[in-house]
Amino acid sequence: MAGELGGQGLHDALVILGAAGIVIPAFARIRISPVIGFILVGAAIGPAGLGALASEHPWLASITINDRERIEPFAEIGILMLLFGIGLELSFRRLWAMRGKVFGLGGLQMLVTGFLLGLGLLFSAGLSAPSAAILGLALAMSSTALVMPLAGTASTTGQTALAILLLQDLSLVPLLLLLDAKSSPDALLQVLVGGILVIGALLLIGRFLLWRLFAQAARTKSPELFLAISLLVVMLASLATGSVGLGAVLGALIAGLLIAETDYHSEVEVITAPLRGLALGIFLITVGMRLDLAELLAVWPQLIIATAVVLAIKALVIFSLLRWRKNRRGTAVETGLLMASPSELTLIVLASALAAGVLDSATAAFWTLVTAFGLTLTPLLAAAGRRMARRIDPQALASGVSDTKGVTLIFGFGRVGRIVADMMAEHGRAYFAVDGDIDCVASARERGYKVIFGDVARGDAVERFGLCDAAALVLTMNDPVLTVRLSREVRAACPDLTVVARARDGAHAAQLYKAGATDAVPETMEGSLQISEAVLVDIGVAMGPVIASIHEKRSQLRAQIREAGELAEEPMLGRRR
Repeated sequence: MAGELGGQGLHDALVILGAAGIVIPAFARIRISPVIGFILVGAAIGPAGLGALASEHPWLASITINDRERIEPFAEIGILMLLFGIGLELSFRRLWAMRGKVFGLGGLQMLVTGFLLGLGLLFSAGLSAPSAAILGLALAMSSTALVMPLAGTASTTGQTALAILLLQDLSLVPLLLLLDAKSSPDALLQVLVGGILVIGALLLIGRFLLWRLFAQAARTKSPELFLAISLLVVMLASLATGSVGLGAVLGALIAGLLIAETDYHSEVEVITAPLRGLALGIFLITVGMRLDLAELLAVWPQLIIATAVVLAIKALVIFSLLRWRKNRRGTAVETGLLMASPSELTLIVLASALAAGVLDSATAAFWTLVTAFGLTLTPLLAAAGRRMARRIDPQALASGVSDTKGVTLIFGFGRVGRIVADMMAEHGRAYFAVDGDIDCVASARERGYKVIFGDVARGDAVERFGLCDAAALVLTMNDPVLTVRLSREVRAACPDLTVVARARDGAHAAQLYKAGATDAVPETMEGSLQISEAVLVDIGVAMGPVIASIHEKRSQLRAQIREAGELAEEPMLGRRR
C-alpha cells in the first residue's frame, strides 16, 4: 500500500495540484471561469490526450494521468463537498419554503424534458421504449457541480436552478433502482423506510449533538479541528444515506443543512472552501478526461447535432415552465441556458444502464461523449444566458436583498462592542455582531444580543458578511494589526461603506486612516480627555472653559495624528468626516 501511495497515487496528486496551481490564476487573470480550464486540462493530460503518447515519449508520463478510474473516487468526493456547500448556504426553513418549486417545478421539468427527449430518441435513434425512456430522463438532468458555483443561491436564477437540481439529485435513486434487475416493490419500500429512519436519526443527532461538537472546536480555536469535524459529519451522513440506497449526495446535502442551523456555519464554510474548490477541480478534470479528441473528430457532425438538440429542448422546456409559473422573462432565459447541458449524474445513469443491458456499448459511449461535451459548454451557456437576460430584463439578475442591507455590523463583541450594540438598540438601529469567542457569543445571546460566531481574520469577510450592503462597519477588536488589515480590505471592496474603528492610540489611529477607515477613535486619548473633563468639573472649574480646553486639546491631537500619518486632511476623532 505504501508503495502504491508513493508511486502512482502521489504522481496523480502532483499532476492535479500542479494543474490547479496553473489553471486557477491563469483563467482568473483572463476573467474566464476556471471550470473551462479544468475540463481542458483533463482532456489534455488524460489517457485520450497526451497520456496516449506517454509510451512513445516517456517524459510525458510525469505530467499526465493514464488511468481515469484511479481518481474517480476523488471526483465523487468533489460532488459530495459541492452538495455540502449548497446545504451550508441553505437552511431547513428555506428548503421547506422551496418545496413547491422542488417537487412542482422540478418534477415537471424532469417529466416533460425526459418525455420529449425519449420520444425523439425512440423515433430517430431506433431505441426501444425502455432504453429511450431511461436515456431521455438521464439527459434531462443538469449539472449541480457546474450550475451552482456559476449561479450561487442568492439570485432568483440560482434559487430556481437549485430547486430543479434538488429534484434531479433525488430522482437518481429511483432511476438506479429501476435499472437494477433485482429491484422490486419490496426493494423500493425498503429504501423508503430505511431512508426515513436514517434521515430522522441524522436530524436528531444534528439537533442535540452537532452544536456541542462545534462548540468544543470553537473553544480550542483550532481551524484543523473545525475542518476535521466538518469532514466527519459529511462522510458519516453520506455513508448513512448511501447505505440505505438514497445516495451519498443526499447525505452530504443534509450534513450542510444541519450545520447551517448552528452558529458555526459561516466559520465552517470558510474553512472548508479551499477543500471544496480543489475537490470540484478534480471532478472537472475527470470530466475532461472523457473527451477523446479522436472520437470527437470521427463523429463530430452527429455529436454537434445531438448536443444542439439536447440543449435546445432542455432550454425551451425550462424557459416555458418558468414563464408559465410567472417568472420574469430574463430569469427564464438565463435559467434555461444555464441548465441546458446534461449532468454528471447522466454519466452515472449511462454506466448503470450499460451494466443492466438497457443500452448497448456503442450507444452508451456516444451519449457519454455528448454529456462530456455538453458539460464543457456549461460556463459558456451561463455567460450567454446572463448577457441575454441583461438585455431582455436588466432586473432579472438582481441577487435579492442581503441580510445585511441597512444593518450595522460590529466585529468584536467585548466591552466596547456591547456598548456600541446598546447604543444602536437605544436609537432603533439594526445591527448584528460577530465574535470569535464562543463563550462570549453564548453569553451575549443569552442576554438578547444579536451576535454570531465567526473568525473575521479568516476568509473574505466582505463576501461572507455582505459588507458592501451594510449601513456601517464597526471594528472593536483588540488586535491592531487585524483592524488595519480589515480597514484596508473593506475600503478597497466597498468604497462608500462607513468604517469606524477602535484605535489603541494616536499612531494606530493614523494607520487606520491611511488604511481607509472613515473614523478612528483612539481609546486612550478619548478616555484621557473624558477623565480630564470629569475631574476638572468635579473640582469646581466652570463647564464652559473645560469644554473649550478639551476641544483645543483634541485639535492638538488631530494635528499630531496628521503629522504622524502624513495625511493630507485632518482626521476627525470620534466624529463623522
